[in-house]
Amino acid sequence: MAKKQLQKTNAARLLDHAGKAYKLVAYPVDENHLEATHVAESLGEDISLVYKTLVLRAGKELFVCVIPGAEEVDLKKAAKAMGAKKVEMIHVKELLPLTGYIRGGCSPVGMKQALPTFFHSTCLDKEVIYVSAGQRGLQLEMKPQDLIDFIHATVCDLIKTPSSDEK
Repeated sequence: MAKKQLQKTNAARLLDHAGKAYKLVAYPVDENHLEATHVAESLGEDISLVYKTLVLRAGKELFVCVIPGAEEVDLKKAAKAMGAKKVEMIHVKELLPLTGYIRGGCSPVGMKQALPTFFHSTCLDKEVIYVSAGQRGLQLEMKPQDLIDFIHATVCDLIKTPSSDEK
């Protein structure tokens, strides 16, 4: 029996058009567990390789943080990266109208408009990372530098650490 071909997402088509190497990897979706830990378990991969895409707001400007799935974004560090005094996560209800993506299927590639994007620095320690391909149940496996170059992202420290919680 022939293996079913995965339906390409807009993110995958954009990468194809640019000639970027990636793998499209499917996993079973559980609507009650959309978090990165479930994705990692479903893929049989270490959680440190699965990155989540978060959309934040600095005043009226939107931006994206891509961080390891088990970590939490440090809003002070995100504000510093964006050159803002204060930032906040957008509400989940705003995600689809602002980005074209839904929770659990938000990719840093192919949003409605290009947004400033920041990757947490540990991604560069990995041979490959996984990010959403733009729909629940599909991940892009890519070399982090290829992904960063493609979306013109900045690499910096973005996650909470025990010492950053004390500040």
